Amino acid sequence: MRSITDTAIGWPGWQQVARVLSLQDHNTRVVIIGTTLLGVAAGLIGTFMLLRKRALMADALSHATLPGIAIAFMVMVILGGDGKSLPGLLAGALISGVLGVGCVLVIRHFTRLKEDAALGVVLSVFFGAGIALLGIIQKMEAGHAAGLESFIYGKTASMLTSDAMMIAAAAAIIALASALLFKEFTLICFDQGYARAQGWPVMLLDVLMMALVVGVTVIGLQAVGLILVIALLVIPPAAARFWTHRLLGMLLVAGFIGALSGLLGAGLSALLPRLPAGAVIVVVAGLAFLVSMIAGPAQGLSVRWIEHHRLSRKVARQHLLRAMFEYGERLSGTGLSAARAGAGFKGPAETEGHSVSFDHLVAQRSWSAGQLRRLLAAARREGLIHQDAGAGWSLTERGLAEARRVVRNHRLWELYLITHADIAASHVDRDADQLEHVLGSELVERLESLLGEGEPTRPVPYSPHVLQQAGPSPGV
Repeated sequence: MRSITDTAIGWPGWQQVARVLSLQDHNTRVVIIGTTLLGVAAGLIGTFMLLRKRALMADALSHATLPGIAIAFMVMVILGGDGKSLPGLLAGALISGVLGVGCVLVIRHFTRLKEDAALGVVLSVFFGAGIALLGIIQKMEAGHAAGLESFIYGKTASMLTSDAMMIAAAAAIIALASALLFKEFTLICFDQGYARAQGWPVMLLDVLMMALVVGVTVIGLQAVGLILVIALLVIPPAAARFWTHRLLGMLLVAGFIGALSGLLGAGLSALLPRLPAGAVIVVVAGLAFLVSMIAGPAQGLSVRWIEHHRLSRKVARQHLLRAMFEYGERLSGTGLSAARAGAGFKGPAETEGHSVSFDHLVAQRSWSAGQLRRLLAAARREGLIHQDAGAGWSLTERGLAEARRVVRNHRLWELYLITHADIAASHVDRDADQLEHVLGSELVERLESLLGEGEPTRPVPYSPHVLQQAGPSPGV
């Protein structure tokens, strides 16, 4: 038998795991169902709070409930009770939390302080008052304060069936309110000014949203405590942001992550009884956030890294094609001499037969020899270039067409920046380099229409640097 002084965490056996997964124990079933539903409710309303940029409002609200709990205990003891009535304590928490939110709104609207400062003031003052009141309660002759600290740290294992039913009712109300007020909440989250201009009751909608947050916070006190309830309101919506750009999808993902956090956290706590359930729930939510941040398909770090890597490869490939094209352009006489003669561009086919050496390409840009070898190998695999017998490199027919498009887009931007942005031709190349790689067909047509007839209508416009050396030509 294990000694009562043994604090080691024993690993559960397969029978215990199966027993928890099948929800055979009544207490385990109540706790898991209650925390799962709490996670759903917190994820739904927390999404709107996150988009409303008021995620920390729940933090101030949760801390503001502590003095209400203490005052409710004192009042019930004075009236002859033991002060442990859960409805009475939650009622005190509700009143105190609403008062705290009201203080934040008053400070923000009637002073020059920003919302973060108002949150800091209310959070610290209310929490300090709560701690002071708890100190007074400890010295009271009547009543017994043992157990009040569970509202600070949470006491999930003591959740009763009535508590789970209350959480289920709150989750149902929040889900229904989120569905009925989806359009209105969306409007004030993304464009409050437009909503007010259209005559929507922004203040009333704000109050309704905060009322739902207050409800989740109060019912979450018994499960995870006032310090950790903020995690269920913020972490699941923040994690959902990495999975989708659509609000409806974000609501569903946030609710799922909240439910999963409650389910797995309570289940792990049941398997490892020495671990507090509230803390484990928050840790599971944190792991879900970490996975979302890394692997989320919408804004995850891995996806962004892959997109950045692809764009970098695309830009490097286009720089290579442009360098080879311009080298052939100079050799074919379609550069400075053609511009001086006022002749139109004779067509990119003249660049097709010119081979570019490796050493010349290295000198064109700040490539290292290793980088250039990798670029040449990748372009060769894509069928854009081929290696000649003399160890030089030439554009294929497909590569020539792509090079022509790249050079044309680059020079269109150069001409636009020179004509409309008053940038000198000697400085325009770098600015155009930042934009040419993301041009679409519609934007190219727009540039051509802005620049009018003449140079942009040629298959590939002259380089502005060449035109600057040659002087004005008849076709420009």
